[in-house]
Parts: sequence; structure tokens; C-alpha cells
Amino acid sequence: MKWEEKNNQLEKEFTFNNFVEAIDFVNRVKEPAEAMQHHPDIFIHSYKKVKITLTTHSEGHVTLKDHELAGKIDELA
Repeated sequence: MKWEEKNNQLEKEFTFNNFVEAIDFVNRVKEPAEAMQHHPDIFIHSYKKVKITLTTHSEGHVTLKDHELAGKIDELA
């Protein structure tokens, strides 16, 4: 699945084999997010799914920074 842009944010859902893998993924996302000082909203549901949304709040819409972090997150999945 590709990142989708809707409601002024990028959104993507990742599905893992189990809860532990989902949590491990979320923990890996913190590194690039902190390095960029750009923090996604992360929602863990259905025990093995992680939905991530990105937007640049100061701009009120999706920016290049969101696309850059989305690419880094994709490399972690």
C-alpha cells in the first residue's frame, strides 16, 4: 500500500505478523522522527496493525518534510 494524501495529511497502514512486530516497528520509527524533529501520529489497532499519519502542523498541510519521513518509515517496514 502506498501513502495516501487526504485531509491535509499523509496516511498509511502497516500490517505485521503479531503485536510484538508492530510494537518493534513503532519503536524503530522514533529514530528518524526524532532526528528530523518531525513526529507522526501513530495508532496501533487490531493487535498487529499500525496506522501512521504525517502532516506539518505549522504549515497546515503536507510538505516535503512529510514525504521525506514517509520514505524513511517505508525503509523500516
